[in-house]
Amino acid sequence: MTSHDDEDGGEDGGGGIQAEIVQRRPFHSVKAEVAVSILRTAALIERHFAQVVAQSGITVQQYNVLRILRGAGAEGIPTLVIRDRMIHAAPGITRLLDKLENAGLARRERSSPDRRQVLCHITNRGLETLDELDEAMRVADDVAVGDLDDAEQRQLLKLLERVRASQRSGEAPIDAALTGHGPGADPTD
Repeated sequence: MTSHDDEDGGEDGGGGIQAEIVQRRPFHSVKAEVAVSILRTAALIERHFAQVVAQSGITVQQYNVLRILRGAGAEGIPTLVIRDRMIHAAPGITRLLDKLENAGLARRERSSPDRRQVLCHITNRGLETLDELDEAMRVADDVAVGDLDDAEQRQLLKLLERVRASQRSGEAPIDAALTGHGPGADPTD
């Protein structure tokens, strides 16, 4: 049931997203309610993740970059590839890497064959920071999905993938300036 159908809050009795955000007027459509619910859920999860990584003095975006760098291994990874792999669009990827480098968590070097390309690497200190956070982030992942069982988690993954696929396919285009891809994207950063 949705806020369109039930004044007292649907299946869980909690009132759904409309009650949670104290919205008096019903959503104009179920799609609008779903979109707001996805955004609200993502914000709550990200807030919790931010509290966890803040223990190590980094932000969620910096944590994301360090995870990408750790996954890249010893060969490193180009700056723009990091930007493309990030969970959140990061138009200021250079500034983000500057902060990580200044903190001793990452390093950059110019590629020998192509001096224009900058390869980024995680440092030992960056690896230690991730090691310190790994268990707390595993717990945060568990908290993020609440009491959903394995089948519900897989169902949610499939539904969210369909939503993202519609965004990528052009059925529901996202502004290139936000994604960093396509016409209008800024290739200089």
